[in-house]
Amino acid sequence: MTLEEVAEFLRVSERTVADWAGRGELPGGKIGTTWRFRYSDVEDWLNSKLSPRIKKDISTYESLKPLIVSSRVVKIDADKKADVLNKMIDLFDGIPGVNSRAEIANAIFDREEIMSTGIGLSIAIPHCRLNGVRDIHIAVGVTAKPVVDYASIDDRPVRIIVMILAGRNQHTEYIKVLSMVSKFLKKEGVIGKLLDAGSQEEIVSVLLTEENHA
Repeated sequence: MTLEEVAEFLRVSERTVADWAGRGELPGGKIGTTWRFRYSDVEDWLNSKLSPRIKKDISTYESLKPLIVSSRVVKIDADKKADVLNKMIDLFDGIPGVNSRAEIANAIFDREEIMSTGIGLSIAIPHCRLNGVRDIHIAVGVTAKPVVDYASIDDRPVRIIVMILAGRNQHTEYIKVLSMVSKFLKKEGVIGKLLDAGSQEEIVSVLLTEENHA
């Protein structure tokens, strides 16, 4: 999670989050000059501040399987970040509550301007939230060639892209799905199997098979 995402999740200012993290009160770490946080650490910290009787209900999304839709899975023959993102955005055509393709594109590219969503290990998780959307949607793309201009924290070219679209008010669910996607892709063997997949059908098969074994 970025500092901005933690601030929105906790409903406090970015300065407050930075102060808490700088004092060691909120668990996080810096990559260069940028703060990054694990969702699980932030949730544990928040729960420790609340009454034991108060629980945050994040049970809506317990598995990625219902979010894996074959029509939103694609093998991409492009090696430029903008081209890859645009092909992924096209997969969200017809999502209820979206006014136009441009609405998604503007939100995705604006988010990338703040900070690249290349999380390392050849993975990128571009994401955005829109006012009219009521459910979380994901699209998965695997590129045939490395995307060398997609900045990542470990400098590896991006090959696997999972784009997430959620509603503006889905703070908790949105962050949980982000965490689930990251955890799923970092399971042993998943990245290799996705990169070896030669077609859209093979990518879908890997996603569903590995999610069943989660």
